[in-house]
Amino acid sequence: MNIRIELLNHYPWLPSLKDHYADLAAEDFIKELFNKYPKEEIQERVLSLFQAAFQNIEQVSNYKKDELNVYLYLLLKILLYILDNKSVTNRIANLYSKINFSELMQESDAKLYDICQDLELKVYYYELPITYGANITKNQREILQTKFRIHFIDYLSLAANLKDDYRKLINNPLSEGFIFIQKRSLIRLIQEHVRKKILPKESEDKVTLTAFREKYLEIEEFKEIYEKILEEWKEKKEDFENIEFKFEFTEGSDLSNNFPPCLKEILLKAKEGENLNHTERLFLVFLLHALNYPVEKIVNIFSVLPDFNREKTLYQVNFALEKKYSPHKCDTLKSLNFCMAEKYKDELCLKGYYSRKTEEQRKISHPLFYIQMKEYRGSKSKNIPKLQAENEK
Repeated sequence: MNIRIELLNHYPWLPSLKDHYADLAAEDFIKELFNKYPKEEIQERVLSLFQAAFQNIEQVSNYKKDELNVYLYLLLKILLYILDNKSVTNRIANLYSKINFSELMQESDAKLYDICQDLELKVYYYELPITYGANITKNQREILQTKFRIHFIDYLSLAANLKDDYRKLINNPLSEGFIFIQKRSLIRLIQEHVRKKILPKESEDKVTLTAFREKYLEIEEFKEIYEKILEEWKEKKEDFENIEFKFEFTEGSDLSNNFPPCLKEILLKAKEGENLNHTERLFLVFLLHALNYPVEKIVNIFSVLPDFNREKTLYQVNFALEKKYSPHKCDTLKSLNFCMAEKYKDELCLKGYYSRKTEEQRKISHPLFYIQMKEYRGSKSKNIPKLQAENEK
């Protein structure tokens, strides 16, 4: 597709990039960039993105849709590759995709269709909205209309990492292989595509990575940006580790070393900015509520996820607290494939414990009891909340 250069400058992740910028040689790219544009402007625009990501800010004020934006996109991918830090990469990918979501929401329907065409998505676009159903709640009836339909294969491909139940194919109207989709939902799918475009391919070849890094660090302007990013991350890394992912039941008492593998796995995914499905989020909230963990800190855990909305998350976390939902039991977690006992080779989960009361070996049946047992074994049981279920004893 012959896409306008202005649109490509705005969205450099489009496939047409390779057609318009085919003359960008990988080896000379960085030198060409700094010869063509002021070093100060390049540095300011790159660092503002990393600073915003490290501070959990969802937008940047100096995002511009100019030719330099294309070069910065490519520079960003190189930086993330040689930084080789999954936490940093996911934060940048999440932020960059959110910026593009906001930009795409301001586009006309026709221009959005052009973007879909460049992405080679099978999308139908109608100049006039078509009606495809209705939502009926109590005495209200909402007619559902849209200008877009997307082929179910493209939909499934784009939505693969979006775990919400309402995105499942069965919950979306389908006709002749095409899903009726609202503009906002279509843009959300494109946002996920953008997020994945930013993520470098994982490689076990550290030798090649090291050689690549050393080569680019020979360029003084590039090295300066790289080192400033590392400095920014060094300052913020401790905040992320100590505030977001170090859990204190009471002041001075750290429970994080006694978390069960199921919780550790979900927290690890959250820490690295991976998307969590709806049930994972519920389990995380319910369990941390049961440990009397502060609401604001629970919200902060979700702040690096691709679809984070602070106001919405705060409401949902508070709602769960008011309802006093109980955390999932081990049997439920196993049925959901959340049990990570085998992966973590956790002895307490796999072998259980010896009960003096029944004089037999018993299995752990609840993650809260796991924490209680670990605390007891570590002689730190003073502030542990007691489980109500006597059958755990």
